[in-house]
Amino acid sequence: MHYALDIRTFLFSHYFYTGVRIAIGVVGLTMLVYNVADMPTTMTVFLGALCTSLMDLPSPLRHKFNEMLAGVLLCTLVMLLISLCAPVPWLVGAMMVVVSFFASMMVVYGKKTMPLQFAALMVMTLSMENQVPISAALANCVLFLGGGLGYLAYSMMVSWFLRRRIKQQVLAEALFELARYLRIKADFYDVRHDLAAQFNQLVRQQIVVADKQQASRDLILRDLYTKQDGLLVQVHLSMLELYEQVLSTHADYAFLRDHFGDKDVMIFLRDLANKTAEDIESIAYAITRKKASSPTVNYKAELRAIQYEMQQMAQPGPNRASEEALTILRVTYNKIRDIIELIGQLHQATQNPVDPIPILPGSDMTPFLTQQKFKFNMLLVNLRWQSPIFRFAIRVALAVTTGLWISSHLPYMAHGYWIVLTIVIILKPNFSATKQRMADRLIGTIIGCLITALILRFVHNPMGLMAVLFAASVAAPAFTYVKYRYTAIAASVQILMLLNLLLPAGHQGVVSERLIDTVIGVVIATIFSYVLPAWEYRDLPKLLRNVLKASQRYLTASRDMLEGKVKDDFFYRVCRKGFMDSLAALISALVRMMDEPVTKHRAVKELNRFIVQNYLVAAHIAALRLMLRRHQENTPQGAVNQLIESTYLEASQQLAEAQRILAPKSKKRSGAVTVSPQAPQDKALSAKIELIGPVTPEPVPADASAWSGWNTLQRRTSLLNQDLREIVVQTAAIDHILRQQN
Repeated sequence: MHYALDIRTFLFSHYFYTGVRIAIGVVGLTMLVYNVADMPTTMTVFLGALCTSLMDLPSPLRHKFNEMLAGVLLCTLVMLLISLCAPVPWLVGAMMVVVSFFASMMVVYGKKTMPLQFAALMVMTLSMENQVPISAALANCVLFLGGGLGYLAYSMMVSWFLRRRIKQQVLAEALFELARYLRIKADFYDVRHDLAAQFNQLVRQQIVVADKQQASRDLILRDLYTKQDGLLVQVHLSMLELYEQVLSTHADYAFLRDHFGDKDVMIFLRDLANKTAEDIESIAYAITRKKASSPTVNYKAELRAIQYEMQQMAQPGPNRASEEALTILRVTYNKIRDIIELIGQLHQATQNPVDPIPILPGSDMTPFLTQQKFKFNMLLVNLRWQSPIFRFAIRVALAVTTGLWISSHLPYMAHGYWIVLTIVIILKPNFSATKQRMADRLIGTIIGCLITALILRFVHNPMGLMAVLFAASVAAPAFTYVKYRYTAIAASVQILMLLNLLLPAGHQGVVSERLIDTVIGVVIATIFSYVLPAWEYRDLPKLLRNVLKASQRYLTASRDMLEGKVKDDFFYRVCRKGFMDSLAALISALVRMMDEPVTKHRAVKELNRFIVQNYLVAAHIAALRLMLRRHQENTPQGAVNQLIESTYLEASQQLAEAQRILAPKSKKRSGAVTVSPQAPQDKALSAKIELIGPVTPEPVPADASAWSGWNTLQRRTSLLNQDLREIVVQTAAIDHILRQQN
């Protein structure tokens, strides 16, 4: 369950705050206008504020201003164009198709433009039947613009005053998702859970964790002025250290289950891991309530129980465990103790405000932050048939055209805007998101219509209807990213209330007509989701290459850091983020592909294995870093560097081989197949590997074998290359399947 669906956390989350902020701004501005103007004027201002509020998301203040201003200006332009064309049926239909196409093309700038696209399409649909003279159309646009700018000013003012509160809420959300990640890892110690299913669940949760951590970076690492800002930076950095420690706790779970599956020690390990998740959640709760957190979780019982179990299994007798099994068990136990220690540091970080600048890992944090890039050239480059966004824009335009044509031929007094609105809500750039929205939109509309029918039956006072509008305005944005079905219910009530206030006499049969229109819109959207589709398997080769290249950079950066060639871990952190982002993109594509028709599935088993192996590579690198930190005393640096160098050279060979397998092949000419030229950096890497040749194991120096961390280092480096060899195998299998089935 999403953490925000718990009432204890929902009321303190940024989702609820966003809903309340939007509702107060939209409805409050509407009420002010209602006191001095008539209802049509009031509702036009309301529509301007509502469309602008769709862009009111947790963002850095400068980004928020740019996004909302773009929304105000674009939606005003759309309203003007549609209103001027409305008196001529064929012209307004043509203009709606054009607006639908170009509004959908804006998605090329990323997911943050999705609300902007929807805002433009929503104002288009609600303006299509606004047949008024030119002077009235211009006046309505001025009112709409005023409503939008008024809400923009209100939102920026409130967001400035609550800027630190929003940071706290976003940071707390990242901690809640990290706790969820730990709960999934805890189930690895439970023999009742299938390991493969757990790994798949874990890597998918990693997408969520990475996304929330990025949202936290974008807010926490900007606008650093006070010691309270420094406290949040300190907590954020401690969270990242904790995440790396959690990542490094990967063990040979199959081995542990084989040797200790029937022992109580596995239950104690599971309970201990679940307690760490509970402890992290307590920190997140405290942050949402603007309080310093203090430890409330007691680990003593589980720690003592595990120690006792290990002592018993080390004693001679029938229950004695092998030395290898006990070593793995001790390492796992020690890593969880390290997690507990870092959680203690996280508690401490919430208690001590500090200056923010000295604790930053580098002077320039730009590589870690999301940048706004709205270059016109990006739009032009995607105006081609091969672009998935271009095909999506055509798909939306065709679906809108069909919706308009059907609405004009229905036997009852149909309103095309509801059919079109349903279409633009459901149709998304990928099939997966469209499929998810279909059921939620249909069920949500049915429930919303029934609720609205009851309200209109018993409530007739405009102020009472405005109160309902306020409640719906809180719920609609609050649940958009938590439970869309709730948003669909609230949005249906919201729009039906708006239409009833605008044209009360013309909506006596509003509920039954809206239900029919919604079903028609859902059917049209379903049909057109198969038109010019952008199936996910087509992007798999590029995504796989991105993962392998990012992995190569991550390996190089980690090698330099482990060997002490760099002063700090700044570049390592940048490369780690790049690797995790590329892996998250691949996992997202796989998840979306699984929602597509079965005939469009490609190499699902192999992709899952590829993702898991890359996850393990990240776990091994994190473990190597922390292991060297733990065994700093009397480290034989020369022998350690030699082992690391040879390990990473072999790892580079494996990654180079995987990249060669996925290299784009040119079309056959006279029976021959040629491989596309390599990039300069890939050529350099291949040449280096070929010159060096196979790695010959060196004899182990005496001082190295006596070092406490040597055996662990050898085992971990061996596992690293073992998993990289498996990545090559899975890469070859995926490439074969994709070439065979394309």
